[in-house]
Amino acid sequence: MRSEDGSIIQECLNGKPEAFGILVDKYKAGIYAFVYSELRNFHDAQDVTQDVFLYAYTGLRNLRIWESFSFWIYCIANNLCKKWIRSRSRRPDKDFIEDQDPKAVEAPFLSSHHEDLIYQSLQEILDSLPEDYRQVLTLHYLGGMKIKDMAETLGVSPAAIGKRLSRARAMLREEMVAMMGTAYEGQKLRSTFTFRIVEMVKRIKIQPTSTMKGLPWGLSFAVGLIITIMSINPTLISFEKVGTPVFSPMPAETKVLKVGEIPVDVIKTSNIALISSSMEKGNGGELKPDIQNAFLAPQGEGGTWVKKADMPTPRVNLATGVVNGKIYAIGGWDLGPTAFSTIEEYNPETDTWDRKADKPTAIDGPSASVVDGRIYAIGGWTNGGIVNNPIMEVYDPKTDEWSRKADMPTGRSYLSTNVVNGKIYAIGGMINQQANVCSTVEEYDPSTDTWTRKADMPTGRCYFSTSVVNGNIYAIGGNAGVRFLSNVEEYNPVTDTWTRKADMPTARCPFTSAVNDRIYAIGGGSNLIHTVVEEYDPATDKWTKKTDMPTARCYLPCTNCVVNGKIYVIGGTMDGRSTVPTVEEYTPEGWPFSISPQDKLPKTWGKLKAK
Repeated sequence: MRSEDGSIIQECLNGKPEAFGILVDKYKAGIYAFVYSELRNFHDAQDVTQDVFLYAYTGLRNLRIWESFSFWIYCIANNLCKKWIRSRSRRPDKDFIEDQDPKAVEAPFLSSHHEDLIYQSLQEILDSLPEDYRQVLTLHYLGGMKIKDMAETLGVSPAAIGKRLSRARAMLREEMVAMMGTAYEGQKLRSTFTFRIVEMVKRIKIQPTSTMKGLPWGLSFAVGLIITIMSINPTLISFEKVGTPVFSPMPAETKVLKVGEIPVDVIKTSNIALISSSMEKGNGGELKPDIQNAFLAPQGEGGTWVKKADMPTPRVNLATGVVNGKIYAIGGWDLGPTAFSTIEEYNPETDTWDRKADKPTAIDGPSASVVDGRIYAIGGWTNGGIVNNPIMEVYDPKTDEWSRKADMPTGRSYLSTNVVNGKIYAIGGMINQQANVCSTVEEYDPSTDTWTRKADMPTGRCYFSTSVVNGNIYAIGGNAGVRFLSNVEEYNPVTDTWTRKADMPTARCPFTSAVNDRIYAIGGGSNLIHTVVEEYDPATDKWTKKTDMPTARCYLPCTNCVVNGKIYVIGGTMDGRSTVPTVEEYTPEGWPFSISPQDKLPKTWGKLKAK
């Protein structure tokens, strides 16, 4: 967390609520502009912005000292906007009109009819623009935000924000751009807004500490995140709970997913552990399922699940590597202050675990890839609070020893790595304590111990997964600031180019594995913790719903974990509050395949030794 924000928060927790006014003044313009860009109504935007700061204040005790307050509060804003939109959509228009003062309905918000026409015209123009362009215009002209601030908020590069702003202006007439600045000037929050918030928070009691191990908002992406270490704030995935956002509220409207190729209305409820959209707490502060609003897609056909022996050390954000039919679980996090150096070996044939030599550097959120029977553990977040960690350490299962290799040029955590033709590609990730994500791609050659910069991934993200099919890498889902992604982008290492593919049906931060030239996106987090399994066929660029995972989990490994054509999902969290040791094995439909996955892997993962 930025030191100035941290010191202010400490003042609030020490019984000085008036200090919160400094944070309100600092962030209110940007939050208000962001909310307005989502709701498109100044009255509603003011109300929701007020709620954002009140929710943030009551949740201060849950914000970890290394998390970004800025990223966290934008996650709260994003969640409350979605909740407001859902509640509004469920309300019949006639009820809304009947509730209003007739005079208020007849008279526009603006006292001047001329001004009303200006705003109506402005809104029509903005509505004609793509969402990304409309958003940056609103943040710039209403929120007064600079390109750097918008980049941090939206989780994309400053260069990309600059291009969006320039193109958005180019699509509008010059007089309309000038009018936008004038019109928005009259709708900015007044100084009394801060005073009103401070007076409200003076009546709210907050505890200085919390015994909960809840996720930060990001982690909402960190991560509440996701940390809020999801994001770390990851920390880039946040749960639907004030103070620990990782996921936005769950939609209440009916969704349509596909089972096979048949559209199906999703109307069933689930009794699995979900995030409550009402942010209700049970005893001890745990999150309780909101059964009324919960939904679960009808069970898809294809594949079976089997419970296996628990991992000895429960953890999230671990890395996994497969060598000679055995799975190695490396590093991870306990949802508290500790990153692990632990490495444990799982043998699927005997369904047993063994402890191996600890990793030299304890790490949370690394990624691992296997080349020539050795596991390369790359990046991550250390116990010392270093999120942009460049360290690469290599484990040799034959000797049970670790060695150090050339550091990754761009240090990061919650990245994803994969192997093509014997070279490792390190993609995306989180680069700093403000939970900023990157689109960086760097190639590592184990034969020369050198790194080379490659073409950036189009969408910067963290907490995403990659899988390899036919020599191409597929980046799937993840978190990009305040948004959870359904994006699928294909990277061709030969041409060093990226191509957009069909979106994953369920936006989330999934775990993926490739089997028999199909990719399986499993579990993960977004507005809730998922059990959903969706299969992607690169040959047809289509997604199909498959059999749900028995245990809803997120913060899973980001890379393949396949032995003999079966996928193993290891560890994670079911509630954002505690880790689980759960291991579940998924056998895709059609197994055993006529051509084994091992026979296909050489051109996909590079060099593999024959059995």
